[in-house]
Amino acid sequence: MSDEKTNILGQSDRSRLFGDVTLLMLKGAGYACAVVVATWLVVAVIAAVGKALPPESRDAADPTPLSAVTVAPGPVVSV
Repeated sequence: MSDEKTNILGQSDRSRLFGDVTLLMLKGAGYACAVVVATWLVVAVIAAVGKALPPESRDAADPTPLSAVTVAPGPVVSV
Protein backbone atom coordinates (compact mmCIF):
# COMPACT_ATOMS: atom_id res chain seq x y z
CA MET A 1 0.00 0.00 0.00
CA SER A 2 2.75 2.51 0.89
CA ASP A 3 6.44 2.64 1.59
CA GLU A 4 7.89 2.90 5.04
CA LYS A 5 9.51 6.19 3.93
CA THR A 6 6.14 7.98 3.68
CA ASN A 7 4.73 6.40 6.85
CA ILE A 8 6.27 8.93 9.23
CA LEU A 9 3.72 8.33 12.01
CA GLY A 10 4.24 4.58 12.06
CA GLN A 11 0.57 3.74 11.59
CA SER A 12 -0.67 0.43 10.33
CA ASP A 13 -2.05 0.17 6.81
CA ARG A 14 -5.58 -0.29 8.17
CA SER A 15 -5.49 2.88 10.27
CA ARG A 16 -4.00 4.90 7.39
CA LEU A 17 -6.76 3.68 5.08
CA PHE A 18 -9.38 4.56 7.70
CA GLY A 19 -7.90 8.05 8.05
CA ASP A 20 -7.72 8.60 4.30
CA VAL A 21 -11.33 7.51 3.79
CA THR A 22 -12.49 9.69 6.68
CA LEU A 23 -10.73 12.75 5.28
CA LEU A 24 -12.18 12.13 1.81
CA MET A 25 -15.69 11.85 3.26
CA LEU A 26 -15.19 15.10 5.20
CA LYS A 27 -13.96 16.79 2.02
CA GLY A 28 -17.10 15.66 0.17
CA ALA A 29 -19.27 16.86 3.04
CA GLY A 30 -17.54 20.24 2.85
CA TYR A 31 -18.27 20.50 -0.87
CA ALA A 32 -21.91 19.56 -0.27
CA CYS A 33 -22.14 22.17 2.49
CA ALA A 34 -20.73 24.82 0.16
CA VAL A 35 -23.32 23.98 -2.52
CA VAL A 36 -26.19 24.07 -0.02
CA VAL A 37 -25.07 27.39 1.49
CA ALA A 38 -24.59 28.95 -1.96
CA THR A 39 -28.06 27.81 -3.03
CA TRP A 40 -29.55 29.18 0.18
CA LEU A 41 -27.83 32.53 -0.37
CA VAL A 42 -29.20 32.79 -3.92
CA VAL A 43 -32.74 32.06 -2.69
CA ALA A 44 -32.32 34.56 0.18
CA VAL A 45 -31.19 37.31 -2.22
CA ILE A 46 -34.12 36.66 -4.56
CA ALA A 47 -36.53 36.77 -1.60
CA ALA A 48 -34.98 40.02 -0.33
CA VAL A 49 -35.36 41.64 -3.74
CA GLY A 50 -38.98 40.47 -3.87
CA LYS A 51 -39.71 41.99 -0.46
CA ALA A 52 -38.04 45.27 -1.46
CA LEU A 53 -40.44 45.79 -4.37
CA PRO A 54 -43.44 48.03 -3.79
CA PRO A 55 -46.82 46.36 -3.16
CA GLU A 56 -48.18 47.69 -6.46
CA SER A 57 -45.76 45.48 -8.37
CA ARG A 58 -47.58 42.40 -7.08
CA ASP A 59 -50.88 43.65 -8.53
CA ALA A 60 -49.51 44.38 -12.00
CA ALA A 61 -50.56 42.32 -14.98
CA ASP A 62 -48.29 39.60 -16.26
CA PRO A 63 -46.03 41.05 -18.97
CA THR A 64 -45.96 37.79 -20.95
CA PRO A 65 -49.39 36.17 -20.79
CA LEU A 66 -48.26 33.07 -22.70
CA SER A 67 -49.71 30.79 -20.05
CA ALA A 68 -53.22 32.02 -20.84
CA VAL A 69 -53.51 30.92 -24.44
CA THR A 70 -57.06 31.28 -25.68
CA VAL A 71 -58.49 29.70 -28.80
CA ALA A 72 -60.67 31.88 -30.98
CA PRO A 73 -64.15 30.40 -31.39
CA GLY A 74 -64.71 28.78 -34.75
CA PRO A 75 -67.81 28.55 -36.83
CA VAL A 76 -70.70 26.57 -35.40
CA VAL A 77 -71.63 23.59 -37.57
CA SER A 78 -75.07 22.11 -37.10
CA VAL A 79 -75.78 18.58 -38.23
